Amino acid sequence: MPRTYRALARTPEFTPFFVAAALRVGASTVSGLALAVLVYDRTRSPLLAALAMFGPSFTQLLGATVLLSAADRLEPRAALGRLCVLTALGTALTAAPGLPLGAAFAVLLAQGLADSLAGGVRYGLLTEILPPEDYLPGRSLLAVCAGATQIAGFAVGGVLVTALSPRGTLLAAAGLSLAAALTVRLGLRRRTPRATGRPSVAQTWRTNAFLFSDPARRTLYLAMWVPNGLVVGCESLFVPYDPAHAGLLFGCSAAGMLVGDTVAGRFLPARRRARLASPLRLLLAVPYLVFALHPGPVLAAAAVTVASVGYCAGLLMQERLVALLPDGTQGQALGLHSAGMLTAQGLCAALAGAVAQYTSASAAMTALAAASVVVTLVLERGLRASRLRVHSLPSPNPAPNPPPSPAPNPSPR
Repeated sequence: MPRTYRALARTPEFTPFFVAAALRVGASTVSGLALAVLVYDRTRSPLLAALAMFGPSFTQLLGATVLLSAADRLEPRAALGRLCVLTALGTALTAAPGLPLGAAFAVLLAQGLADSLAGGVRYGLLTEILPPEDYLPGRSLLAVCAGATQIAGFAVGGVLVTALSPRGTLLAAAGLSLAAALTVRLGLRRRTPRATGRPSVAQTWRTNAFLFSDPARRTLYLAMWVPNGLVVGCESLFVPYDPAHAGLLFGCSAAGMLVGDTVAGRFLPARRRARLASPLRLLLAVPYLVFALHPGPVLAAAAVTVASVGYCAGLLMQERLVALLPDGTQGQALGLHSAGMLTAQGLCAALAGAVAQYTSASAAMTALAAASVVVTLVLERGLRASRLRVHSLPSPNPAPNPPPSPAPNPSPR
């Protein structure tokens, strides 16, 4: 049985790591809302307002192809702290009066690139702070925290926009990013990088190619990205499907996801986790097939809640991915997972909108859910335990530095 969340909090360095992650999510949520309001006030364009909130996720793929080798080749504490400071400066810059709209979006794109690197550094560091058997509950707790922080961030952000104005709210979000940087600096210890050599675009490409060269890892990445992205495409059509109850459907999705993450991280024993990953991916998609019948708000909300429990399959597959990674690749591999997932979600949302444009929202949701089921079934053969094994980095690469021995853990196993 996984350790309790309270026991994880007693693990050295996990608490400041957790607090810094929560502050980062809060800053991102509050700043995204404030900038969307600011852009909409200036342009009256719903498209530009949406891009102001979600546009940075589209640069994740670019960051994954040019920056991620740095995730394992920079000292983690220094890298995380500096990236938080850069985020704070960028957020403060978008609050500057008279800043041209093009310059504001350029800042957003730069922040998206930085976020792709920060994700790799952050989750690579988590594999050093927690022992392997605690990675899943640790990621589960972070996922639950992120969901709750986003809900609170939108609520607090709305109050701040009214009380302080959008620009004042952006400055408050910059303060949260600086608080995250300070938490990282004071709460985490210095570590040597997990890999040697200088980060570069060429090294990023080489390591990405190595990660995809193994069929088991490649299949695992696709299983984490595609079924998830197709279901997010279904969620992107809640507003055109039922404008009056779209908020209810989004809330049910968040509630189901929080339940799934909690159950997977806290209550599922290891012997069951490997067997449940595929059924949970199917659970993520199958309930959406009911939208072929144009369900009313009650049945639709029930289907969305049940389906969203299946998002926890991503946590179970991340645990399997970590077990397949050679030393010195953890940061880049986990950053690649995060960037690829966000990119797949954006592309599938665009696909869903295009299909709905020529058919209907319910037809598009049904089609994407069916595609998610098919992809899950096709990929299942490549995820059998006998195919999942670790392959070492190619010999031309310099051997990575071994991570330092973790500090003694006083908490019970």
